[in-house]
Amino acid sequence: MGVVLLLAGCATPAPSVPVDESPFWSGRLALTVDSDPPQSFSAGFDLRGTPQAGELQLNSPLGNALATVRWAPDSAELLQGDKVTRRPTLDALTTELGGQALPVTALFSWLRGRDAGASGWQADLSRQATGHIVARRSQPLPTAELRIVFHP
Repeated sequence: MGVVLLLAGCATPAPSVPVDESPFWSGRLALTVDSDPPQSFSAGFDLRGTPQAGELQLNSPLGNALATVRWAPDSAELLQGDKVTRRPTLDALTTELGGQALPVTALFSWLRGRDAGASGWQADLSRQATGHIVARRSQPLPTAELRIVFHP
């Protein structure tokens, strides 16, 4: 599962997220990458914050925490059990984990029903009002599809 790797990191302060002032979304997501062999990942999610500083928690179908990603303007970290991976930016972290940067900045707009450009990604927001978003990456290869079901 290339999206969530187990790597160790160095000790630096964790990015802070202003939890009580942050927008919050909850739901399920599924990412399919048309690689050889194909990769897929699905999880429940809780997302709070902004594109500049936030937190994404991924949960198993039983509600157990699989991983938490936190970011701030100058840092990003992945926590998975007692393992921590830190990188200087969220794009750097998601590129390392998934091979290409995931459209996190655009995701915040998509969840609000606003189209946002993300390099190589095209979002179908026709069902956003009912809590369904599908985004497809055509470039760079391999292609990928991100399906999101959330509580609007």
